[in-house]
Amino acid sequence: MYNFALTGLAGYIAPRHLKAIKETGNRLVAAADPHDSVGIIDSYFPEASFFTEVERFDRHLEKLRRESDDLKADYLTICSPNHLHDAHIRLALRVDAHAICEKPLVIKPWNLDALQKLEEEYGKEVYTVLQLRVHPDLIELKNQLDRQFKDNGRRYKVRLTYITSRGMWYRYSWKGDEEKSGGIVTNIGIHFFDLLMWLFGTPQTVELHHRGEERVGGFLELPRADVEWFLSLNSNDLPDDMTPGQRTWRSITVDEGEVEFSTGFNDLHTRVYEKTLAGEGFRIDDARPSIELVHNLRSMDETTRRDGTVHPNITELEHAAAGR
Repeated sequence: MYNFALTGLAGYIAPRHLKAIKETGNRLVAAADPHDSVGIIDSYFPEASFFTEVERFDRHLEKLRRESDDLKADYLTICSPNHLHDAHIRLALRVDAHAICEKPLVIKPWNLDALQKLEEEYGKEVYTVLQLRVHPDLIELKNQLDRQFKDNGRRYKVRLTYITSRGMWYRYSWKGDEEKSGGIVTNIGIHFFDLLMWLFGTPQTVELHHRGEERVGGFLELPRADVEWFLSLNSNDLPDDMTPGQRTWRSITVDEGEVEFSTGFNDLHTRVYEKTLAGEGFRIDDARPSIELVHNLRSMDETTRRDGTVHPNITELEHAAAGR
């Protein structure tokens, strides 16, 4: 049994980590969050210590490290806002714990180099949660694509569309602050950019065709695929035939065929924990390509477009704007 601590207990993603810690036979000894709406912990680890000040949490973990082999944190799970990930990973290493951090590991890619040096200095490891890579349907898809590419070097035409409509609250939260979240491409896109590069390779060409407060889209030329992509927070972009009340729609097509992975999400975090605890978790170098890509997208200007590379949602937006 390993001991875990956790930051960001009041956040959206924390329950998945609590469940994963529980289901892998481990325990939570301490958690922290500036907000105290954390009653969810009673369903998993009611005996865990809780702090609303990270300084006191830090002191508690240091005390456990020095005074209690039974309660010392072996892992620190990081579910805090994106801009705090780097600091909380450093906290984990400093108190002699491995880090398991939600995406993105960091917002600025040069911080990855510093973290790798700290891994060596402290003798601890930094892991991240790339849960789409353990989805059974996507593993089978990757195996199929690898076989086809080996047999005939085939390239694919891919279209990614991800619309997850958000209300007014979003822009006033840390998620709506690009300095804290990394913006749309990081906060909602990094999962899918990592998936695309895992399936088709790292980008050879990167184009940005549209950037707005609620929408962003562009084109990627990968070694095995040409990818048109579009991300949106605006409910007006949802398809007309959506089920009433449904506010999220994702689609990945490969050569016009839909990639189906709408189910099988319930235990993905647990699978990531199982891999991590077995020494097979996702490390800094696994996360690096997607972090570098989204940083480049945040930094670049809109680029000249080529025929056949523009996502249809972007074309529709521009036609609608021109018609006003």
